[in-house]
Amino acid sequence: MKIIILGTIAYSLYGFRADLIKALVKQQHTVYAFTSEYTQAELKKIEMLGAIPVTYRLSRGGLNPLSDIKITYHLSKVIENIAPDIVFSYFSKPVIFGTLAAKMAKVPQVVGMLEGLGYCFTDQPEGLSKKVKVIKAIQILLYKAVLPQIDTLIFLNADDPNDLLKKYNIRAKQVEILGGIGLSLSHYEYQPVVNIQKPIKFLFIGRLLKEKGIHDFISAIKIVKKTYPEAYFTILGEIDVSNLGALQRSELDELIASKIVNYPGQVDNVKDWIASHHVFVLPSYREGVPRSTQEAMAIGRAVITTDVPGCRETVVDSVNGFLVEKWNPQALAEKMIYFIEHPEQIEKMGIESYKIAQEKFDADKVNKRLLNMLGL
Repeated sequence: MKIIILGTIAYSLYGFRADLIKALVKQQHTVYAFTSEYTQAELKKIEMLGAIPVTYRLSRGGLNPLSDIKITYHLSKVIENIAPDIVFSYFSKPVIFGTLAAKMAKVPQVVGMLEGLGYCFTDQPEGLSKKVKVIKAIQILLYKAVLPQIDTLIFLNADDPNDLLKKYNIRAKQVEILGGIGLSLSHYEYQPVVNIQKPIKFLFIGRLLKEKGIHDFISAIKIVKKTYPEAYFTILGEIDVSNLGALQRSELDELIASKIVNYPGQVDNVKDWIASHHVFVLPSYREGVPRSTQEAMAIGRAVITTDVPGCRETVVDSVNGFLVEKWNPQALAEKMIYFIEHPEQIEKMGIESYKIAQEKFDADKVNKRLLNMLGL
């Protein structure tokens, strides 16, 4: 069969879809990997997985109706020339416009996966701005027009279909819950916690955005430091200068200068950083099912995260870590202090994280479920 996997960022194809592509190629399917943001080196990496890279135009952000209509038409022609049996789109804009293009090209089976509802559907402490509310309203209208046309609509967690389909009365033919895109457990191997002694080391991984909880994390660090100044905190991730809620470079420089945090920036060897820390922290406002937390759990680290959609899929409270109230730095600080005062719980909860990762986030198991949802 000919199968199109339609995304945006090339990295997401060879970084997060590699095991799926390999599984499809192993079944003798011809896989076309569509990307709109790429380098030639990245296209080569996609080729090395056994897929055929195809480039197309689509801006991830913003809504320009005329531009999007033109792009959808051109995309439909490319899809029509390939004549695939299945088009599988993921991320919001590819699901919307990829589905329309696939329908125009008369593709027999169209599957879409929403890996989270995105910024417009994420609660903010001060509420959504007027601009975001307008974008959200347009997005809901597009979903109402497009999602009923999808043969199978996949979500990562059980909250998202409730908060999108039920809340806004959007029809869907068939809805499936995947439960996380999974990861290669042979790559993210369990590594026992060593040197469980002070300072206890806490790690945050993610873009340095408000909705990822970076400001709450920093506020919590300052609370912890008042009682336990030796506690050690590392932040991994990039500053997104185009995002209004992003941590400012000046704020970060001040934190580094005052030695409140360790900031190596964006790194390639994430698993080594996870292994060298004791506890993983992600106080996000909403997720699909966060990849970084899955990685930390597979390596065997206790987790502190927020009790919000997506994040709550990763933690059994008081078993492999803690769920805390969103937007509450004090609650976050209290749980970090708990690990400082009860270091014997770090390894114990880390082992439980590893067990949950084996059960829920093994890419082999996840891809078998996904292949089944694709009818393969």
